[in-house]
Amino acid sequence: MSLPWLDEPVMLHSDRDPGMCMMTAEQCAYKSQYWVFWYEADHRYALPTVAFFLVAVALFTIGHWLAVYTPNRVRQTSGWSRIAAFFRFLSYRSWRIWQWNTQSLGGLLLVGAGAVFFLAMTLGPHPYYWPNTREISFGNSPPIATRTGFLALACMPFLFALGAKSNPITYLTSISSEKLNIWHNWVAWAMYALALVHTFPFIVFHIWKGDIVTEFKTGGVWVTGVVALLAQTWLTFLSIPWIRNRYYEFFKAGHYVAAWVFVIFFFIHCDFRMSSWDYFIATGVLYALCWGYSACRTYFEHGVRHRAVLLRETEHTLKISIETDMEWRAGQHIYIRFLTGSGLQALSTHPFTICSVSEEGVRNTLVFYVRPRGGLTGRLLKMAEKQPGVQVPVLLDGPYGGLPSQRCMSAFERSVVVGGGAGAGFTLSMIEEFIQGLSATQSVGGRGMNVIIASQDPELRTWYLEALKEVEAKYARFAEKARIHVAIHQTGPAAPTTTTLAAGEASKEANASSVNDPITSEMFSITFATGRPNLPTEIEKVVGEAGVSSVGIVVCGPSSMSHDVATAAATAQRQIIGGRTRVKDVFLHQESFS
Repeated sequence: MSLPWLDEPVMLHSDRDPGMCMMTAEQCAYKSQYWVFWYEADHRYALPTVAFFLVAVALFTIGHWLAVYTPNRVRQTSGWSRIAAFFRFLSYRSWRIWQWNTQSLGGLLLVGAGAVFFLAMTLGPHPYYWPNTREISFGNSPPIATRTGFLALACMPFLFALGAKSNPITYLTSISSEKLNIWHNWVAWAMYALALVHTFPFIVFHIWKGDIVTEFKTGGVWVTGVVALLAQTWLTFLSIPWIRNRYYEFFKAGHYVAAWVFVIFFFIHCDFRMSSWDYFIATGVLYALCWGYSACRTYFEHGVRHRAVLLRETEHTLKISIETDMEWRAGQHIYIRFLTGSGLQALSTHPFTICSVSEEGVRNTLVFYVRPRGGLTGRLLKMAEKQPGVQVPVLLDGPYGGLPSQRCMSAFERSVVVGGGAGAGFTLSMIEEFIQGLSATQSVGGRGMNVIIASQDPELRTWYLEALKEVEAKYARFAEKARIHVAIHQTGPAAPTTTTLAAGEASKEANASSVNDPITSEMFSITFATGRPNLPTEIEKVVGEAGVSSVGIVVCGPSSMSHDVATAAATAQRQIIGGRTRVKDVFLHQESFS
């Protein structure tokens, strides 16, 4: 039985023999030029595309290895500090355009390199169209369409690898999957643009030839190509951030369906021409390994018996707790599938940043402070309101991301942790990790941490101060070592509270008459303020402190907050490069989820 729309007999690779050229010697030479010879187009365009991506991965891998394995005596030199600051400046410097942050300067340079490569490979070789006449035909595939088709095809294995939560690129470069997902989107747009350039020359050619209707009715290549392009259009445009975030559950379910449609019809469309199916094999193997690894962690390492406890902390805050045997690092996030009810939420996983820290050899509790925004989180909040402490079966996939293992907060002389909105809960894990690091350090010197929180939720301090009480009780034996200052900024309407941080005689009660009075304890110094914090100024103060040589900065919050912090960190890198500061090491981590 023959397969639909595929040439017979079906093979892995088509024949590369062009046969006898019946044209003039000059015409045959023109048709067989290096950049336009159809039977070698995959070697001319697909393989260089693979090489381009592999070189990029190799450069980031080398950079990661240098950062990890460079001896400390080299790290302490001014030359190393300036080189590291230069690359960090490229990574941190970005611009704010209306309500969106641009890619970092380094990211824009990488995008520019990709644009130059694809434009050069697309527009550099000539001709774009064969000089066909009614009597002479050099071929039915315009050269510009042929090369963009193979350029797009070679992007596919990297597109799927960059979109996987567990993937070899993260393993090699230590760049977490949520940051690689940005490049998944960029590669998707590049592949889509190439697909359009591949499509329209065929339309132009067959309109000129006068057989476009016949070709579409009788040619499986046209039908499969159009369906694949429509699926690709769906995948690309629905991945625009504001659309994806607003309709996340619909996006996630539809993304998988559209991806299957795209791959199947694209596979048939390629019709085993030259080595085209090799790229599908590479894509399938890569993605199967990535997906299989995540699935094995979910079902075999973590198991299927986890249950999430839902508690409504305030009108704007939902607390999710999950007891587990797993371990994780501060700042990591995990994907949760809530097996409750019906609909799309049971088919999709949602990322949440962990707000607690694990300990070795004991049963730990994953804690998440979530700000419901409708959809799944809104439904979970309603469940918690109807039945406080309700338990929901869940599947866990992770953890992912977080700070590099060699970059804990206690390793820096000064640490600045910034949380905005739902990102306030994220700061709790940073505080715990900082205290744990101090407890394992014999000499902590003058290490200290500044925590800056900004939220419109007037009830945030209620649950946040309660969480600080739990942290202080948990690590009471290390209270004298910790120097942690917490500044809570109320950016919305203020509300009175009667929460107390009970930590000895020095503590103060934040009651209705003194709602903004500072609170002090053996471990924490807490102040309150109204209005947005001036983050660049606060970070500049810490970086400029006398005697401080290393500063660690972490931020989790709205894009405007993340941009302000990254700009301040980029400014510090410029000062290091210019030798205008005593600080030699300013490190920034930006958490994407909350």
